Amino acid sequence: MDLDVRTELATANHILFNEGVLDGFGHVSVRCPGRPERFYIARAMAPALVTADDILEVDLDGQVYDNQRRRTYVERFIHSEIYRARPDVQAIVHSHSPTVIPFGVTGTRLRPVCHMSGFLGGKTPIYEIQDFIGERSNLLVTNQRLGKALADTLGRENVALMRGHGNVIVGVSIKQAVYRAIYTEANAKLQMQAQALGTVNYLTDEECEETAAMADQHLERPWALWVRRAGGSA
Repeated sequence: MDLDVRTELATANHILFNEGVLDGFGHVSVRCPGRPERFYIARAMAPALVTADDILEVDLDGQVYDNQRRRTYVERFIHSEIYRARPDVQAIVHSHSPTVIPFGVTGTRLRPVCHMSGFLGGKTPIYEIQDFIGERSNLLVTNQRLGKALADTLGRENVALMRGHGNVIVGVSIKQAVYRAIYTEANAKLQMQAQALGTVNYLTDEECEETAAMADQHLERPWALWVRRAGGSA
């Protein structure tokens, strides 16, 4: 397995916990370099405790490949089906990011209010599991059918909310996906504050494109800080 990639993935877990995006739950994955039909993800454990040795390999059908027969998260199908649908995606974060949750249950749309969150664009879709499994469910994406439904809801967007559950965020790299996960939570906080003050002047579609492109040129800067704050070294 790719040690550098697994180490970076473990670091991403630590960062997302330290920045308040993940807690004892949630997960982040990365597509295996040179093997687009497989991805790396931690075994079923709290993100803050993940090490490179805890990273498992999974295929796009959700099958785990591990000589120790360890298990990964039951919601691995979030990752497998998005990777299947989106060849451009190289990393995925699923979190229960707390300030984002209200936007998935109230009808108030999550929209970019800050130049750091232009990647949200003009549309953040909401995955409604009831549309696919009815009213009796635990809200978890535990099979390929539900994973495909979530991937279809995400479409070509960077972020999708999951009603009463959390969100899913994609990127072309681990660093981009982590950046987007952190600033999705930050944008949710800012949007709530702005809405309490009055009418909000959201970013335009053109501003979203320009600010997202600019942010992508500077991912190393916040990554180095987040690594340091999480107790590592960049």
